[in-house]
Amino acid sequence: MQPAVALTIAGSDSGGGAGIQADLKTFAALGVFGTSALTAVTAQNTLGVDAVAVLTPDEVEAQVRAVVGDLTVAATKTGMLATPEVVERVAALAEGGLLAQLVVDPVLVATSGDHLMKDGGVQAYRERLVPLAAVVTPNLAEAAALVEVDPRDVRTLEDLVALARRVGALGPAATLVKGGHLRELDRSPDVLVVEGTVSVLDVARVATDNDHGTGCTLSAAIAAGLARGRSVPEAVAEAKAYVRAALEGAATWRLGRGRGPIDHFGWGR
Repeated sequence: MQPAVALTIAGSDSGGGAGIQADLKTFAALGVFGTSALTAVTAQNTLGVDAVAVLTPDEVEAQVRAVVGDLTVAATKTGMLATPEVVERVAALAEGGLLAQLVVDPVLVATSGDHLMKDGGVQAYRERLVPLAAVVTPNLAEAAALVEVDPRDVRTLEDLVALARRVGALGPAATLVKGGHLRELDRSPDVLVVEGTVSVLDVARVATDNDHGTGCTLSAAIAAGLARGRSVPEAVAEAKAYVRAALEGAATWRLGRGRGPIDHFGWGR
């Protein structure tokens, strides 16, 4: 059987837990052939980001065109795009029909708190890229930034649903707002809005400090599902289950001195 092909447009994580590395691991684990377009090289590990070297929009576009000009890409995801100019260029490629079934993970801030987007990036996402997404997957802080609300005002599941609806009003076909940072709850609800219909994917939290790359992994898993012909609700549900299993599998790992990676290949099961 020939595998489906997915493309990730994202930055490199030298520590291997997030970014391009996490995306390609996820594609492989879920039976999808992974391709990539690098947007930035980061010097990072489980403790944080030490340095970032950003590629130009032309360099990013050349990689994308090389991939889609030769392989039939069934789904695309974006991760760290680093600059507003790269966001704009990726949006132009999407408008040109080159980025099939686009999953947009609006990477604005790393789990460590490091900012990964220059000034103007939020506006570029809001106005140019998010409206073109088949699915947009912000966490609570990113969703709040996109619609200009204070994340501290989002305290309940009802608040999270309202936030997801506001992000959905920006124009994506589907919106998944991740509730893992909603610490007021003892659970980890994600809110999915598809054509106005709200679904809550609610599971108990996994007790672990090894959660580096969960956002990258979730969006990559959604893209993998779409590439394999799943509907958006099916792809999201399967991706959520995959990430939960990866968190559980790595719960006792001690890789690095900070927030460790998750178990993409089920080694800990």
